[in-house]
Amino acid sequence: MTTLLAQIAPQRSTQYTELATTLAPHELTLSPAGKALTELKPVTLGGQPYLQATLQQALTPALAWELGALATTSAYFEYHEQVGGVPGPWLRPVETGFRPALPPELALTRRYRGKTNELFTHFLCNLARFSSGVANLPWRQLRLLDPLAGGGTTLFTALVLGAGAVAGIERAPQDVKSTAAFIRQFMREKGIACRVKEERLRKVGQRWTFTIGKEEPQRCVLALGDTGQANTLVAGFKPHLMVTDLPYGIQHSGVLVDLLTLALPVWSSLLPPSGVLVFAWDATRFPREKMATLVESVSPLRVLHSPPYDRLAHRVDRVIKVRDVLVARPG
Repeated sequence: MTTLLAQIAPQRSTQYTELATTLAPHELTLSPAGKALTELKPVTLGGQPYLQATLQQALTPALAWELGALATTSAYFEYHEQVGGVPGPWLRPVETGFRPALPPELALTRRYRGKTNELFTHFLCNLARFSSGVANLPWRQLRLLDPLAGGGTTLFTALVLGAGAVAGIERAPQDVKSTAAFIRQFMREKGIACRVKEERLRKVGQRWTFTIGKEEPQRCVLALGDTGQANTLVAGFKPHLMVTDLPYGIQHSGVLVDLLTLALPVWSSLLPPSGVLVFAWDATRFPREKMATLVESVSPLRVLHSPPYDRLAHRVDRVIKVRDVLVARPG
């Protein structure tokens, strides 16, 4: 038996601290460490929030690496009530061995309107991997697609985690072009090798393909066009994971219904049987039950409802009172 304390990832505001605290138990439960858990409970030490996790096995290097890659927790300690007869608690720091594949600033630095919080995006990426049929594969062997890419935060987060290839589709020209420019500038400033290929796709849009790094290069594809034409825009790209954040600020649910009715059949056609779709949306006016029914009615995907998948809803702010997360796999 091994008892660990996982520190809740510090955040720059109370709003995001509450987000991390809410999602941390679920992320840990769904991670590879979750299979070894016998007990998980919140505790406070020195005024700081932790999760106390009891594992039925010793902490292996592989398991420690997985812990280090989690979004909602930031540091781990072996917990001992006493050492050598001296009462504690005593904490011994755990070296996880996790190292980001690219500088984390890639996802953190860029600011743009409508950007999703980086911790939440990181959580979505991990949730997708843990919920797929390829959860045993390292990030380097995985490909991720964001079909509503916006300014690229999901793509950047996956690259930092180590994804071998990512692709994003966005219909707003300024978003795509500014993202392409940001990648070039960031890699140049960090001294990271980066080659780019630009293509015009007849009648459907434009595409940029970045090859990042030398020894183990990662690939990033940006496609300008309509997500309903994803098969053409990212032709040849076969994602294991599909992760996105649906548009916010939509007053009428009909807009979301129309978008998903058009896009979901296309998105699902890109996923292998072992693949997974994960997306977040404003559930204030569009509840989970309605969303799950829509997904299953217009696509062959099947929504995961078992705990903790049915417990991922959380408050964002005064406008988005409920944001939820849906996970679906090919049926």
